[in-house]
Amino acid sequence: MPESVSTNGRQPGYSTNLRFNVAIIFTSFYEILTNVLNKNMSNRYLIAVISIFAALIPVGAHGQDGKEILKKIDANLSSRNQITESSMTIHGRRGSRTITARSWTEGEKRSFTEYLSPASEAGTKMLKLEGQLWIYTPAADRTIQISGHLLRQSVMGSDLSYEDMMDDRKLSDVYNVVVEKSDTLDGRPVYVLELTANVNDIAYHKQKMWVDTERYIPLKQEMYAKSGQLLKQAQMKEIKKVQNRWYPALVIYKDALREGKGTEFRTIEIKFDQNIPDHIFNKASLR
Repeated sequence: MPESVSTNGRQPGYSTNLRFNVAIIFTSFYEILTNVLNKNMSNRYLIAVISIFAALIPVGAHGQDGKEILKKIDANLSSRNQITESSMTIHGRRGSRTITARSWTEGEKRSFTEYLSPASEAGTKMLKLEGQLWIYTPAADRTIQISGHLLRQSVMGSDLSYEDMMDDRKLSDVYNVVVEKSDTLDGRPVYVLELTANVNDIAYHKQKMWVDTERYIPLKQEMYAKSGQLLKQAQMKEIKKVQNRWYPALVIYKDALREGKGTEFRTIEIKFDQNIPDHIFNKASLR
């Protein structure tokens, strides 16, 4: 069963101090409201008083601790290591094409991907080591390093960038978070989160995220630049239980700055916490 939001009858992060502060706010509000009504003050003044006190009530009063929610998401999506078989269907202006791959990932610093099909892409390999990325292309029989602004380029013409593929850090480590509200999405109850980066070396300064309140998986994401410009959207579909964690079998990405109908990234098989030989994460594996 998915982990429940409540703990011993109360929500995580809903501390004694928070309850005490909320009680003070409501007590003060009651006293001022009584005075306003007794003195027959105008409706405009009454509305102003209500608005001020509504703004003072913290999000935590609803028992929703944003950082704890992010940690639960990380517990689902992050792992010591993983081995993945995937397909990436790119819906471009002139049609669609599908690329399959196998990947090995260890933490947030090491990963290796080999593309399996179609024939034109088979044998292409990517290696990430400590924030550096190398790509081997068999057609040219050469290895190149991707860095700087080149990391923002599209991977295989998809709606994913090399930056997207590179960043495996936990959300709770690189973002501050505010719980905006509770809502529903596709019939599921969700928390709506606003994330703001607390580091500079990150592709998306802000994110808006709709998180399933029972499974702690994002169902929808909007990624923004520091300027506030929408850069990318993602929808998580076909949520499945894999090794006691929830995981989206399908993620649909849409780059807001390019044409096309998006990219479907499907996880065919994923295994967490496997024994991966060290030689996988070596430049010699590119050849």
